[in-house]
Parts: sequence; C-alpha cells; structure tokens
Amino acid sequence: MDIIVITPAPPGSRAGNRATAERWTRLLQCAGHNVRIATDYNGERCDVCIALHAWRSHDAIQVLRRMRPEVPLILALTGTDIYHHQHEFPIPSRASMAASDVLIGLHHLVYQDIPEPFRSKLVTVYQSADKIERSKAPVTNGHFTACVLGHLRDEKDSLRAAKAARLLPSASQVQILCAGKPHNKAWQADAEGEMQANPRFRWLGELGRNETADLLRTADIMVISSVMEGGANVVSEACRAGLPILASDIPGNRGLLGDGYEGYFAPKDERALAQLLERAENDPAYLQRLTEQVAQVSPTFTPEREQAGLLQALDVAVRRRKALGE
Repeated sequence: MDIIVITPAPPGSRAGNRATAERWTRLLQCAGHNVRIATDYNGERCDVCIALHAWRSHDAIQVLRRMRPEVPLILALTGTDIYHHQHEFPIPSRASMAASDVLIGLHHLVYQDIPEPFRSKLVTVYQSADKIERSKAPVTNGHFTACVLGHLRDEKDSLRAAKAARLLPSASQVQILCAGKPHNKAWQADAEGEMQANPRFRWLGELGRNETADLLRTADIMVISSVMEGGANVVSEACRAGLPILASDIPGNRGLLGDGYEGYFAPKDERALAQLLERAENDPAYLQRLTEQVAQVSPTFTPEREQAGLLQALDVAVRRRKALGE
C-alpha cells in the first residue's frame, strides 16, 4: 500500500513524534509498503494515512476527510493529546478521534483516559528500541549515575531528579546526568543554573544517537519524572538495555512497566525520588530486582512486536473504512 505518515515535527527534528514517524516508516517499508512522511496533507493520493497527534494534525485530518473520504485513517495519540489537549482543545482533538478508523495508544492504559465512544477504536502499539549491550564495567569514577533523557520541558519535569539529588546524604555518590534540548530559554537557564548550584547535576545538552546509547550502556539507573506521557520511548530504550528505571507513577509509565513494578514514585515528589535513589545506590538486592523487572518486560519493546502492532492497525483501519463504504 501507499501510506502517508503525517507528523507536525519537521525533518531534522529530534522530537518524539518525528522519531516515531521515522521508525514506523522503516518498519512499514520492511513489511513491503511504500511510505513517505509529511508535515501536512494537501489531497495527495494514498491507500492509508497515519497521523500523529490529534490536535496538531487536526487541519490535515479534516482536509483528508473532505478530499479523500474513502482513505482509511489511523491516528496515533500522544501524551499531550490524552492528558492535556483533549481537555484544553476538546473540539479539534475529539474531531480528529471521531474522523479516525483506528486510534493507536502507546501503552495499555490509554483507554482509561479517552472518551468512552472512542475506546473501541484503540489498538495498542508499543514503541520499540534496538537492543543495547550494557557495559560490564561502567566508567563512573566512583559515582552512582542516574540518567535523565528527553527534551527539557514542563511535561517531563526534567529537573526533578536534580532536586532529589540535593536531598541525599552527604556521603552519597549519586550523580544526575541529564541529556536533552531545552524547550525554551527559561528551561536552558534553569538547567545551567542548576548545574552551577548543584554539584551532583550535569546537563549534557542534546545528544546524538550514539552518545545516547553510550549513556544507556554505562548509567546505573534511569529516572523518568514526567507528569504526563503517552508511552515514552525512553522506557523502551532502558528496558532493551537492561537499565533499571525509577519512574513517576503515571498511567503512561505504569501502562508500560506494569502494576507490579517496584520503582515508582509520586509525580513531582523529589523526597520520594530521593528515597528511591538512596535505596538503589545502597541496596544491591533492590537494584537487581528492578533490573530483573525491566528484563521481563523488554520483549514488549522489540521492533518485531511494534511492526506487528502497526500491521494490525492497518488491517483494522482498512476493514473498517471498507465497511463504511458498503
């Protein structure tokens, strides 16, 4: 089939939506489909359209439905769609959901947070990551290294780990390594100011793929402190690397790691996070349990499983659109 993937993130962007669009393009091409990425839609012919982001892709979706009503449409719901924009911009966000034949959720609890009439459209597609072999002897200079990956922005609560590190005992060797592009100048100033004031914190800026892989390979633990997530790919990356995670207790993390995971802390609670960091640093049995738990869910995030989920979404969308036309 000829497939158009619409993402609001432009070429060269390292935003999550662009990375997802490019990864899905590769997986669908490997399955034999012709796929191209666009940031908008202007009536081009296609057999299927996949749009990322209900609110940001609203205009493109409306053009598609007006000009090509017969084309099956798959809409991938982002974290901001589910936990923010559908409440702040309900009319365009829900219009996009209504226009779609299939909704892709990136974790298995998405159904709890979208309008009931759209839940039957959901197909869960877990984002994948390449396998990374952990370093057997990480070069940490005696530190217990916690990495934080992702753009610096409010939704990620990106400096929560740095704040937690300030609360640790003086003997602690925890070091927070934060990698990501600041959302704006205020976030950049905050990161630079934190680095000057907090000897346990280093901001590395935006890293390339190889540098990110090196950080996953050598860190002792990952911290995901987001207040909202649609299903963060950094969870997939950490699990595939065998890197234990301390994660904010939100649906987007629980829907990937499971209810029994032992590394959750309350969102925005640096004291709870500090307690877990101290425990992970000093309790080898606890750190080993977290490592075993991420290893157990790691098969969820293979490229083969993600590709199978995408192909299922394609099949369902085509059948539903065909049924509407009969």
